[in-house]
Amino acid sequence: MIEIKVQSNLGKFVSLKVTGHANSAESGKDLVCSAVSAVVTGGFNAIKEVKNFSFVLEEGNAQLKSLGTISSHDEVVIETMLTQLKTIAETSPKFVKFN
Repeated sequence: MIEIKVQSNLGKFVSLKVTGHANSAESGKDLVCSAVSAVVTGGFNAIKEVKNFSFVLEEGNAQLKSLGTISSHDEVVIETMLTQLKTIAETSPKFVKFN
């Protein structure tokens, strides 16, 4: 199962942690895992102010942590990424858990 944990403080984004594997199909054919990976990788790539974040992007482990002020552009990227991940979790609850 993929676990997605989002931390915020007073409504402001603090961190995102995505761990695990969906195991909804054999390796290389797992569309749920592929969808989550695409959203996270695309979101990380869309962040402009990279100096304001720490990133981890490994197989089965992705983390994004705010280190400072988040620009309005990056805020939109993060909110879009979270909406997409919530949608995947809602449509695949056996394979993705969103906290």
